[in-house]
Amino acid sequence: MQRVNLSTVSEFVLVGLSDAPEDRLLLFVLFLIIYLATMAGNITILVAIIADTRLHNPMYFFLGNLSLLDILCPTITVPKMLEALLLENKVTSFTGCMLQLFLLIDVVGTEIFLLAVMAYDRYIAICHPLQYMNIVSMKLCAHLAIGTWVVGFFNSLLHTSLIFTLLFCDSNKVDQYYCDIPPMLALSCSPTYTRELVILTVAGVLGSSAFVVTLISYICILLAVLCMNSSESRHKAFSTCGSHLTVVCLFYGTTICTYVRPSFAYSPHRDRIVSMLYGILTPLLNPIIYSLRNKEIKCALRRVTSQVRTAL
Repeated sequence: MQRVNLSTVSEFVLVGLSDAPEDRLLLFVLFLIIYLATMAGNITILVAIIADTRLHNPMYFFLGNLSLLDILCPTITVPKMLEALLLENKVTSFTGCMLQLFLLIDVVGTEIFLLAVMAYDRYIAICHPLQYMNIVSMKLCAHLAIGTWVVGFFNSLLHTSLIFTLLFCDSNKVDQYYCDIPPMLALSCSPTYTRELVILTVAGVLGSSAFVVTLISYICILLAVLCMNSSESRHKAFSTCGSHLTVVCLFYGTTICTYVRPSFAYSPHRDRIVSMLYGILTPLLNPIIYSLRNKEIKCALRRVTSQVRTAL
């Protein structure tokens, strides 16, 4: 049987972080704080949604899925980055690199589709409130959520198989702090044109479709808000939708910039900054923007806290 892995490289070295000792310590502390804050915020949201039956409705079901993704996304990359910063262990095995890339693309792809589903859910809730419960049933929500995870899985499976059937025979130094598609393509010593074309096509079609659905949903929401009679209601809706749209555009913009472009446009320094925006900053902002400013979430957290105190 022919071997799928034709690579002569058995491990990779992640060299996308500063080698200066004083910078490493500072970066370690900074990213550790951000990571812990991200975990605390998203786990808090998940606990509140699961524990409080008042939040068992479509909107919070999708928010729970988003919080889970925002826990997974930095967990795939940040612990290894912290290990490299603290212990200077930048080596990862071929299998470990392949698994990291697969999980990252899976989570990022799933979140892209989930944000589109969430935008559509808010569109129905705001533009068709009387029909909302008939259109967006919990059964439909479950199907949509499962669909986003399944599409994300197969999308990642395709991208990972395209990358790790390439030849890696010269350098094993990955110019990034984790294994990702652009630096792996740049590292390969075999022709990548066909694979790049497939990756660009698939990522472009799926990513653009999700973005268009999200954008149209928010445009319809904003138009509906403009028709509201109460200035207070308009201000509140604009504030909420504006925050949501800012985070959504940040996430879509950075991911599209990373994955929907040819390899000759690859810039290691720029990619490190861009990847931190969608891989570290967005998971930190999502619970603040989507949930912690929400009165129902705050009330649920108070009820859960009160129940825990009573139990203790």
